[in-house]
Amino acid sequence: MLIGEYRHSIDKKGRTALPAKFKKEMGKVVYIARGLDGMIDVYTKDSWDRLQEKLSQLPMTVEANRKFKRFILGASSEVVPDKQGRVIIPQALKEHAGIEADEKVVWTGVGDKAEIWSEKKWDRQNSEGVENIAEIAKSLDGII
Repeated sequence: MLIGEYRHSIDKKGRTALPAKFKKEMGKVVYIARGLDGMIDVYTKDSWDRLQEKLSQLPMTVEANRKFKRFILGASSEVVPDKQGRVIIPQALKEHAGIEADEKVVWTGVGDKAEIWSEKKWDRQNSEGVENIAEIAKSLDGII
């Protein structure tokens, strides 16, 4: 299970280090895609395969399904970490997440996948999102 928060820099070439705690579980190949909250999702091979299976079940006759598949798959990439454990983030994904060269990014583990956030967005998300966390927890009645 991928958990935790790790801050890393991103260099001018768009590379950022995969957190050491994630390396073994992530494996030799990762899949990166647009995330729904303006960040980047990073999938293991298994979690990517599960996502692909679910997406393949969506009827293509429904416009919203086609748009969603384009959103997720259109800018996705299969990425092999280099010998130093760094991954290159494609420009389209950096733009989606508001990540610029020579800034910090935040990797977060969220169970079966990780997320990469612009440090600024992550800090803003956390300061704004914590205010109503008790209400969110209540809405999950019985799960937590």
